[in-house]
Parts: sequence; structure tokens; C-alpha cells
Amino acid sequence: MFNNIMVPVDLAHLETLEPALSVVADMAKQYDAHITYVGVTANTPTSIARTPQEYEQKLDAFAQERHKVHGQPVSIKVYSSTDPVANVDDLLVKAIDETGADLVMMATHLPRHLDIVMPSHGGKVATHTDASVFLLRPSK
Repeated sequence: MFNNIMVPVDLAHLETLEPALSVVADMAKQYDAHITYVGVTANTPTSIARTPQEYEQKLDAFAQERHKVHGQPVSIKVYSSTDPVANVDDLLVKAIDETGADLVMMATHLPRHLDIVMPSHGGKVATHTDASVFLLRPSK
């Protein structure tokens, strides 16, 4: 059913992604799917990387580590932006098209009142693509 699972990754918050990453691994094994890890970074230095190229190297290292865990084929896609927070949703939709993802699995937060004013990334991405979007909430 699924051939290419896209997983947005924020290298600054890997600890919060871990439960979702194990679900991604299970789904990829079940469908013998390829996993594409996607990252969005700033054009300027951040706490994670000084340059987009360094960020790309770190995301690739992360993907290779995950490959050792689940054994499925992996690739990465990195986008740099002058304003990652403002552009992340559009860049994720672009990544879905460019990678040919048919499933997007995103870790997300529990619903909050602020979501009325500022919708979640997953909700926005789901309304702008034909790919299935699976939002993985943390345990309560």
C-alpha cells in the first residue's frame, strides 16, 4: 500500500520524535517501504549546524543510524530557508511532491487552544497534498 514514507525530522528535538520513529520503522517493515527523512534548516548558523551543508551531513548520519535500527532503505532531503518556521509547511508539501512520498508520518503535539489561531503543521500539510498523512501524538 505504501512505497515511500516521508518523515519530517527536527534534529533539535530528536528525543520527542523517538516514539514516532519506532512506529515509522514498523510501518516501513510491514510495507517494505523506503523512508525519506526530511529536514528544514535556516540559511544562518543554528544550535544544530553552522551551515545547511553541515545540517545535511547530520541528517544523513541520523538516517544511517535509523537504517541500522529498521533495515529499510533510507534517503534524506534537506531544505534551507531564510525563515524555516514560516516556510516549513510549504517546504514539506514540496518535499512530498519531489520525493514521491505516498505516506507522511509526522510526530505532533497534543491539541491546544492555540491551534485555533495557529494550526499544526500536520493539519496544514494534509490539506495541501494527496499523500496520506499520519500524525503521531505523544503518549499522555
